[in-house]
Amino acid sequence: MSSEADIIEIERDGAAIQIAPGAGGRLMSWRVGGEKIIHWPDPLDPAAWNNAAKIRGGNPLLFPFLGRHFVDGEIGKWRDPDGTVHDLATHGFARNLPFSATRDADGHGLRMTLVDSDATRGGYPFAFRFEAAYRLVDGKTLEVELTTSNPGEVALPYYAGHHFYFELPHDQRAESSVELPRTERRHQLPDGAISEPQTGQSRYSLGDASIVDVFHCFTGPSDQPVRLNLPGLKRSIGFELHQPDSVPWYCVTTWTEADTSDFYCVEPWIGLPDAIHNGRGLRWLAPGKTETASLRLVVTPLE
Repeated sequence: MSSEADIIEIERDGAAIQIAPGAGGRLMSWRVGGEKIIHWPDPLDPAAWNNAAKIRGGNPLLFPFLGRHFVDGEIGKWRDPDGTVHDLATHGFARNLPFSATRDADGHGLRMTLVDSDATRGGYPFAFRFEAAYRLVDGKTLEVELTTSNPGEVALPYYAGHHFYFELPHDQRAESSVELPRTERRHQLPDGAISEPQTGQSRYSLGDASIVDVFHCFTGPSDQPVRLNLPGLKRSIGFELHQPDSVPWYCVTTWTEADTSDFYCVEPWIGLPDAIHNGRGLRWLAPGKTETASLRLVVTPLE
């Protein structure tokens, strides 16, 4: 359960973010020059926090696994290398658990931490430290880091990601688009398997229903950012995914809920759903090691 007192607001150069550490470390909003970049349902019934996974807005943090995982066709289960089957909800548990939080010394960012507990060990029997950091670099740039550490004695399997909800009135989808570097398109089949790849395009209209719940998997190194073009809102949003010393991003996923939803999600992911079984983007972090997946979101005006 969250309340107004639990929300931390950070401002810099005309930009502002709101974050709820106690409610899954959820980034709730990002405004640039007073304009909503990240979508948040307003007003939000306070009771909605009791089922935060169903709140359509902000940026839910996906950890330790993202997407849907299956064992023998049953969703929400995974099998470890020893053959033991564990229960774990879709997109993991981080988005539903409280994080501790510390502001950056200069006040421009926030770092939040989640560690293993009785609430996590049943479905994910590992010691871990998972940190999410948000920082306003300037009035148009938001830097985001996901850092995973393994304080345990065995290798840690994980594949984390973001679920950014971007503000976009549904009647502007057809004129809006996403630009991509070289990719292959994949999606998840009903039994949890991943489809065979199809050659990706460099640009898609957000009015194209065929890209809903599609994984755009990067096929080679590229400094070209992913770009979300929103001419009706007179802006574009660049995803700078190639940050120094970052874990590689495996794909971005495009998704929205319904024809009338006033948001569109572009989600950078470290791996694909069911990677614990198919290996696509699965990370095995050695004991004592730490690694970070970094990105920057940059807002640019469109004339």
